[in-house]
Amino acid sequence: MDSGLKRELEDKISAGERLSFDDGVALYETDDLMWLGQLAHAKRTELNGDAVYFNVNRHLNMTNVCSASCAYCSFQRKPGEADAYTMRIEEAVRLAEAMAPEGLTELHIVNGLHPTLPWRYYPKSLSELRATLGPNVALKAFTATEIHWFERISGLSADEILDELIDAGLSSLTGGGAEIFDWDIRKQIVDHDTHWEDWSRIHRLAHSKGMKTPATMLYGHIEEPRHRVDHVLRLRELQDETGGFITFIPLRFHNDNNRLSHLPMATGAEALKTFAVSRLLFDNVPHVKCFWVMHGLTTAQLSLNFGVDDLDGSVVEYKITHDADGFGTPDKLTRTDLLDLIRDAGFVPKERNTLYEVIETFDGPDPERRQKPQSIGA
Repeated sequence: MDSGLKRELEDKISAGERLSFDDGVALYETDDLMWLGQLAHAKRTELNGDAVYFNVNRHLNMTNVCSASCAYCSFQRKPGEADAYTMRIEEAVRLAEAMAPEGLTELHIVNGLHPTLPWRYYPKSLSELRATLGPNVALKAFTATEIHWFERISGLSADEILDELIDAGLSSLTGGGAEIFDWDIRKQIVDHDTHWEDWSRIHRLAHSKGMKTPATMLYGHIEEPRHRVDHVLRLRELQDETGGFITFIPLRFHNDNNRLSHLPMATGAEALKTFAVSRLLFDNVPHVKCFWVMHGLTTAQLSLNFGVDDLDGSVVEYKITHDADGFGTPDKLTRTDLLDLIRDAGFVPKERNTLYEVIETFDGPDPERRQKPQSIGA
């Protein structure tokens, strides 16, 4: 990128002008990662100061049996496979209760598209989980792909499905199923019929019911930077319409045990570039999250200087990634681990709930601790 274009982009960003598709592609093409990081960090600081958000959450995957065979997926199993599983509702409730620590504020639920489970299983599971975990634990459950699947197996509309799930205890949809919206890429990696039109329809409907939802993008496989830019700009346009997206989460593709295993994973530098460009393009979403499970702790810390202001939560188990994971991410972080990770990077930790309402603001960096190198793992 020549100095003239750099200056033009700097001026546009500092003036608060909205970046175009061509601007996004140009930002991806730069080799000056530190310059890009400075631009994204300035925008992140303007929006969120020196805060880094996290929550105390757990993930529950009630079944890995799936009618789809998406090329990027290492989680799905077919009926009858040795490691295929489907939990009875009481089993899922017992597991959720057993892994719920003091101060849990969110249970995150994503499943396969099970070919024979009846629709009633899903609202009943939420109802039982709500009764057990109580009103202070948000049930963030189901991707737009799952909601679309529920339309098929129930004969109900998404409108009716969401109303019934909300009555059963649903707090928010998850952001998954987005992958990459561009059709030329999507048709090569996705093996179900939930594409941009239905994904956006379902989130638009959720937003109309007062939900705040996350949005995601799976990057680092066969897509190119222009496809990432297109993906973000579609979401930005929908956000202009609804205002319902609360955070954007770039998810790094993991290449173990799936049909895209021949591809190298995105480097740390490419991850940081993706966070930075996403922060600069997606000007109407308040938060950008690094899901540390998919990026490792070193990249997660660095991402806080590349537009990221949220590190997700304590997680404990995330089978969707760990089933693909020769990468070495840990299974869990405690609240203390997250506090150290954030403080050592020079930021102020803020524990939040699903709606980004602050539960507690903690002390900022410890100067004495920061003077000594700290081990942060993968």
